[in-house]
Amino acid sequence: MSIARAAIACLGAGRMGRGIAVAFAYAGYPVIMVDVKARAAEQFVSLQAEALGEISKTLASMARFGLLTDRDAKTVISRVSMVPRANMAAALANSEIVFEAVPEVVDLKREVLAAASNHTGRETIIASTTSTILVDEISGAVELPARFLNVHWLNPAYLIPLVEISPGTATDPAVTARVKALVEGIGKVPVVCAATPGFIVPRIQALAMNEAARMVEEGVASAEDIDKAIRYGFGFRYAVLGLLEFIDWGGGDILYYASRYLEGALGSERYRSPEVISRNMRDGRIGLRTGAGFLDYSGMDVDAYREQRLAELVNLLRHFGLARPPVLDDD
Repeated sequence: MSIARAAIACLGAGRMGRGIAVAFAYAGYPVIMVDVKARAAEQFVSLQAEALGEISKTLASMARFGLLTDRDAKTVISRVSMVPRANMAAALANSEIVFEAVPEVVDLKREVLAAASNHTGRETIIASTTSTILVDEISGAVELPARFLNVHWLNPAYLIPLVEISPGTATDPAVTARVKALVEGIGKVPVVCAATPGFIVPRIQALAMNEAARMVEEGVASAEDIDKAIRYGFGFRYAVLGLLEFIDWGGGDILYYASRYLEGALGSERYRSPEVISRNMRDGRIGLRTGAGFLDYSGMDVDAYREQRLAELVNLLRHFGLARPPVLDDD
């Protein structure tokens, strides 16, 4: 069976499970959410009503945003179902990919993954959505761990494009490729990263969020002004230019000298640039102006590239209502 026709299963019906269900149902897939906790029938019915009710509200808000019509929303939610733990075996029997989305407790994840792997076909992909636990710490619970990897979604999963895919040491590369194709097929933007703490986004954002909190603590600026600076400066530029692309845009030497100054002025090694910055400078990989940095610009029409990026920044100005006509002298 083609992965494009996959039946999707979510182990857990919490925030992440519901978000994934919306993302796939919106893209035309049947989705089954499995309640992994054994509970009384009336408790399950209550949880089921809550989960499907929240999904219905999510789709209603998407309709208000113009992403679909109310009629479309009814079609999308009809693709989502939820079953109790007792029905796990039947729910997973025909699923081609299963997303584990239970709380960040290692033992709980191991238990749920082990149970799921006993009820799926040998070709079924099993993915954890953990944001903190490394894939190799829990892969042992899965029968045939070559089909297991981590697929980290960012909340809200039905809106945020990025999906971080982190294969383990036992993961079959073909499985990684299949998952990448699957999420691309529903309009997401996958990135593949090594199984390291924090993956990509959580690792970077933890530094940024802690530094913002530290600046409030130190009285550098108000929380409101720091957030305004992030929204209209930091986030504004990085919505168009990636962090490493931005280093190349200005030049790695600028980061090198700025880092040295901040390390001394603020008395903290957390501002020290990594060795790769110094090595790139020694190798002449400064960025755009030398034709290479973290990225390779050889053979590129650099003027056209700059023009494209600047046009994207102008589009953001328009989005924020900040693109103004010039002030001209009256004739």
